Amino acid sequence: MPSQPQCSMNMLWNTQIEDTCIVFRSWHISSTTAFVFSCLVVVGLGVLYEYLRVAQREVDRRIAARLSAQGKGKAAAGRAGGSVSGRDSPEIDSEEAGLLTGSLVVKGYNGTQLPLTARITRASLYGAQVFLSFFLMLVFMTYNAYLILATVVGAALGHFVFSSQMDIDAVLAGGGDSKGMACH
Repeated sequence: MPSQPQCSMNMLWNTQIEDTCIVFRSWHISSTTAFVFSCLVVVGLGVLYEYLRVAQREVDRRIAARLSAQGKGKAAAGRAGGSVSGRDSPEIDSEEAGLLTGSLVVKGYNGTQLPLTARITRASLYGAQVFLSFFLMLVFMTYNAYLILATVVGAALGHFVFSSQMDIDAVLAGGGDSKGMACH
């Protein structure tokens, strides 16, 4: 009786094509064509991950703009006159104030409460990013050189396509988006 094809699980760098399983036993590669198609799917997942990162930033910008237009947020409080804390003296960052006075200072402004729909949207996008990043990590952990290359090519291609603009001032101020292909 012929034996059934088995998933090969390598814990070392490899270039195996047939009998490679990607994440699930059901994603069993049995031919070179299936392997090439699977690599293209992994590239697509890498592009999707980068799209989700950009989409999250865009959703955050839209939510912030909508809330700011409604007169909410730190900037709106500053426009209303006076300081965020309501004092006439200049605002001092809590870390700086703690260094100057020797006491712990708690900022009076902790952010703006988000509407439920905005929280659900942000949480859904974040959850999708986390799932996809861990999934790509599992693909990477097959230690298959071709699948690793497909993951990196997908991330690079997605970054090229979706990150064509840069906020120069934010980068120079140290506040640019430095989160790369982290798990989450």
